[in-house]
Amino acid sequence: MSNNRFTWFNTTSLTLGFVFLYLPILILVFFSFNESRLVTVWAGFSTKWYVELFKDEAFLDAALVTLRVALLSATMATILGTLAAVVMVRAGRFRGRTLFSGMIYAPLVMPEVITGLSLLLLFVAMGIDRGFWTITMAHITFSMCYAAVVVSSRMVTFDSSLEEAATDLGCTPFQAFIKVTLPIMAPAIISAWLLSFTLSLDDLVIASFTSGPGATTLPMKIYSQVRLGVTPKINALSTILIMIVTMGVITASILTKRAEAQRKADELMAES
Repeated sequence: MSNNRFTWFNTTSLTLGFVFLYLPILILVFFSFNESRLVTVWAGFSTKWYVELFKDEAFLDAALVTLRVALLSATMATILGTLAAVVMVRAGRFRGRTLFSGMIYAPLVMPEVITGLSLLLLFVAMGIDRGFWTITMAHITFSMCYAAVVVSSRMVTFDSSLEEAATDLGCTPFQAFIKVTLPIMAPAIISAWLLSFTLSLDDLVIASFTSGPGATTLPMKIYSQVRLGVTPKINALSTILIMIVTMGVITASILTKRAEAQRKADELMAES
C-alpha cells in the first residue's frame, strides 16, 4: 500500500490549513470593494476606496519613502553581503574569523526590538538626526546578514577550478572573479537582493526606532492607521500589495519554466 496517497486526514488537514491561511485574505480583498465605510458591513460594490487611496498624499509619500529605502538598502546590502560571503568562503582561517562570522550571523537570531533599540542609541550617541538615511542604514545593517548567508551558501558549492582555468588562460584573479564567478553566482546574488528588498518593505519594528519627522514608511503608516480602526482604504492598499506579489510570483514561475525548458532544449541539441 502506498504511503503517498491522500487520506481523509491529509485532505482535511490541507483544506483547513489553506482555509486558515487564505480565507482572511479573500475576505480582505472582498471588503476592499465595499461601498460602506464599515469594513464588516456590505453595502454594495464600489471602487471609491481605491480612488480615495490614490488621493491620499500621506499614503503616497509613505509608499515612495518605503520604495526608495528598499531599493537603496537592498543594493548596498547585497554588495556588502557578497563581499562578506567572499571573505567567509575564500579567506580561509584568519585571526578574528570566528568573531567575524558571529557578527554576520548574530542579527539573524537577534530580536528586532534589540536591533532597533541598539541602532537608535547609536544614532543618538553620534548625533545623527533620524530620518530617511537612518532607516536606510538600519535596513542595510540587518539585510546584509541575510544576503551574506544566501551568497555564501552558493559559493560553498562553487567549483573553483573554473577560476583556475580562467587564470591559466590569462585572466587576472580580479578578471576571473568578474567574468567567471559573478555570472555563475548571479542567481544567488539576485535572490539575495530580492530577499533584502522584501525584508526592507516588510520591516516595521526597526524602522519605528530609527525613523524621524518626514520619514514614515508604509508599514508604519498602515500600523498607525490600524490602531485607529481598520478602514476600507487599508483593505484597498492591502489588495494592491497582494496583487503585486501575486503577479511577481507568477512572472517568476513563468520565467523559471522557460529557462528550464531552454536548458533542456540546449542539452538535447548538444547531445545530438
